Amino acid sequence: MTTALPPRAARRCHNALNPLHSTLYFSPDLDREFTALGFTDASAMRLAARSAALGAVGAGTVAATFYNYSHDLLARHLPAVWETASPAEVLEARLRTADATLRRLLGDDAVASPEMAEAAGLALRATEACTRHARPLYSANADLPVPEEPHLAYWHAATLLREHRGDGHLTALLSAGLDPVEALVSHTATGKGMAPRWVLGSRGWRRADWDAAVERLRERGLLDADGELTESGTALRADLEEHTDRLDSAPYEHLGAAGVERLTELGRGFLFAAAAAGAFPADLGGKG
Repeated sequence: MTTALPPRAARRCHNALNPLHSTLYFSPDLDREFTALGFTDASAMRLAARSAALGAVGAGTVAATFYNYSHDLLARHLPAVWETASPAEVLEARLRTADATLRRLLGDDAVASPEMAEAAGLALRATEACTRHARPLYSANADLPVPEEPHLAYWHAATLLREHRGDGHLTALLSAGLDPVEALVSHTATGKGMAPRWVLGSRGWRRADWDAAVERLRERGLLDADGELTESGTALRADLEEHTDRLDSAPYEHLGAAGVERLTELGRGFLFAAAAAGAFPADLGGKG
């Protein structure tokens, strides 16, 4: 039985959980764990960490499932990364990274708190209503066992909910006619995405690719001469999120309004603590 939620309640909950999952990709603990496996390239480490649930895949599969990464970047590292460490070894290192990162950012008391156990239970309950069809990254991660420790179970559930929404978001991007770089440019233009230098550095695109996407969006009337979203561009990005909300509603409707509100409250508490502890680079966001 589903329960009607307040407008955007599911998105607010996602926004509380998703960044805590993402601390992994900015964590020095990831570099330490993956260097111990034999990795020497930061991009290879992070690509392996996110794609390992899919198995020993190549660049084509990851380009399709990640959507906004340059195939040239992916081909430099995939499938070669699996010669350094197997997907199983990478997944074990990923979980060790999550453990070390959460303990460092939140502290052992928060990790062992009743609130963490409650958050893990709520997030896992939400995942019961996630669906596998047309959701490759979610489905691959859903095949992994749920960790026993509450903070790792919470991180695992946040991963499932993140990838479930993300897989649906790709459908929305395709429907809106945004290619990978256009999706990145328009998201940055909202002021909520990563700054261009972070996008270019992590996704493997060149500045020329970015500039060409800006020009295409201007031709569509979505960006103005200053690179800001026009009224049409703002509406398109809003429609994208609403479309994604509809595709991602089931887990939160299953959890119910009270559960979503409580999970959002708990998630924000953990997220704010992590951010205050330096989980994210100071210059990660912005339009410049």
